[in-house]
Amino acid sequence: MASIREIKRRIKSVKNISQVTRAMQMVAASRMRRAQERALSSRPYAAKAWEILTHLAVQTGNTEQLHPLLSNRAEIRNIAIILITADKGLAGAYNSNIIRKTSQFMRDSDHTEAGLITVGRKGRDFMIRFQRKVAAEFADLPPLPSSLDIAPITRLVLDGFLSGEYDEVYLAYTDFINTLVQDPTVRLLLPIRPGDIESKVMSEYLSSEGPTKTVEYLYEPNPAVLLDTLLPRFTELQIYQAVLEARASEESARMVAMRNATDNAKELIDDLTLTYNKVRQGAITKEMLDIAGGAEALAKAS
Repeated sequence: MASIREIKRRIKSVKNISQVTRAMQMVAASRMRRAQERALSSRPYAAKAWEILTHLAVQTGNTEQLHPLLSNRAEIRNIAIILITADKGLAGAYNSNIIRKTSQFMRDSDHTEAGLITVGRKGRDFMIRFQRKVAAEFADLPPLPSSLDIAPITRLVLDGFLSGEYDEVYLAYTDFINTLVQDPTVRLLLPIRPGDIESKVMSEYLSSEGPTKTVEYLYEPNPAVLLDTLLPRFTELQIYQAVLEARASEESARMVAMRNATDNAKELIDDLTLTYNKVRQGAITKEMLDIAGGAEALAKAS
């Protein structure tokens, strides 16, 4: 059994760790509230933008003539995946869940050599460690990113798709459900196709009818000019919303992880304190027995 000094040292170190985890919990809670507010406020706009995109995708005639982002490739050979993770750890299973989801998707779709565009160091480090193809990496985004921070990612994806380097582009991120629940999601970004969106939280804001009926739109000044501006901007909006959802999920997972760490530290302190009292009581009892034995020995000798 450890000595009293060792147990006291352990109690002190655990108390110091609990103070750190408590501070990290408060910081994560503050960031989570701001990230959650921004993600929730932009959901209706992003969902309606996606609804417009899917309606455009079912236009009669040759959609490729309307815009290349609406065209489906005859053969899918190369795909790109925008993998959104955190730059740091200490967020529970947040990073491992989305990485596992992405890896499973790559295996199931038989695209293990997909080009990965990583947003966050954790996803980049994992994919490089397992020798996956990382085409580009982005890290150190602000806690509350703006559309300007997302613009380079969008430009890279659009250029790759329009040039034919990628036949499909997917988004891999974590949907924010609530503080305790986050849902790893992989959904198609390009080309734009009609159908139900894979995101559970975004689907709540979409029309229940969906783009089942083909409605012919009238474009002014003309389709090329309008769609050249509209489609890239709406595509950027989908990436931006995914980053906001991922950031809210990350801070929520980190807050919960730090709260659990603080609670575990308190339980460990209680256990160590109980052990300390037992060892101390045993030492006192041993000393009293030694004193009593010495007194009895002296009495017999006299």
